[in-house]
Amino acid sequence: MTLDQLRQELDQLDGDMIALMARRQAIAREVAAAKRATGYPTRDYQREREVVLGVRRRAEQLGLPGDLAEKVLRLLIRSSLTTQEQVSVAAHGAGSGRRALVIGGAGKMGGWFVQFLVSQGFDVQVADLKAAAPGIAAVDDWRKLADLDAFDFIVVATPLGASDAILAELAARRPKGVVFDLGSLKSPLRSGLAALTAAGVKVTSLHPMFGPATELLSGRHVVFIDLGNPDALAAARALFAPTMAEQVVMSLDEHDRLIAYVLGLSHALNIAFFTALAESGEAAPKLARMSSTTFDSQLDVATQVAEESPDLYYEIQALNDYSAESLQALADSVDRLRKAVAGRDPATFRALMEQGLAYLKDRREQVARRA
Repeated sequence: MTLDQLRQELDQLDGDMIALMARRQAIAREVAAAKRATGYPTRDYQREREVVLGVRRRAEQLGLPGDLAEKVLRLLIRSSLTTQEQVSVAAHGAGSGRRALVIGGAGKMGGWFVQFLVSQGFDVQVADLKAAAPGIAAVDDWRKLADLDAFDFIVVATPLGASDAILAELAARRPKGVVFDLGSLKSPLRSGLAALTAAGVKVTSLHPMFGPATELLSGRHVVFIDLGNPDALAAARALFAPTMAEQVVMSLDEHDRLIAYVLGLSHALNIAFFTALAESGEAAPKLARMSSTTFDSQLDVATQVAEESPDLYYEIQALNDYSAESLQALADSVDRLRKAVAGRDPATFRALMEQGLAYLKDRREQVARRA
């Protein structure tokens, strides 16, 4: 066969694979309907394991790398699960006939939540200076709405710097529906949330532990802050019941102390990493020629952090009542490492490594049990 003929055959095979993937997605929707009818959970980990192992064996019999076959299959499984979850949310969503107001709904996370509520059948209205998504009713300022009692849910998805004042204003108007924010920190929102509680409003607080590009919620966490109103907490949790997200309930202070490490520490570590590189005097192209697997992996994460909003990341550090604790822990750890190296102290260096291995092994086992 000529080169052109070989390329034509590859093109045909590529088209066949796309058609098969489309067929697989169609069957995934049928599977979702069957699971819904029989009460089966959306995700069956045992079934996934069997399928993956079977595909690896089949690939190896055909002379293909098992890892390659598994990677492709996991992408297809993830796509199928996303389809099934979306079907489940639409089918079980309790929004039919109910209304929701999303203040800040034209932003990234606000926009995600708007679509999430729409998929459940809610009649959603956005209050934002920016234009809302096509087909979504919108006003530029929620204060212009005369009847807040018309909404079953009021979601505050504005920047942290503005959210506390909005919560306080909502408290003054005492809406009948459930009110919650989506803030990544709760320390800056204490007074507004307290005002809502004091006013007798059904209030809780959420922190979706994922970004606005997320489609599949399996393995993702949604944190719910218990502010002492069980009805509000139950109503907010029910929104995520049709999904595969893991729900975690905790207090405001527990949330922010943990976030100081989950977000604050990880952000600070990467900011310190790329700052050290930027100020090292070594040109990035030169470092790229000497890169290693570890360096490249760390650089990928640091690049993602560098591309985020400096204002938001500053708020996560500066507005958390517990930030000083995690930043001090980072500084102490770097100092111990520096002293171990400068003092030619292999025992201390080894102890740091072994302590980290034990901690991370436990963490890996927990993740493996979930995945």
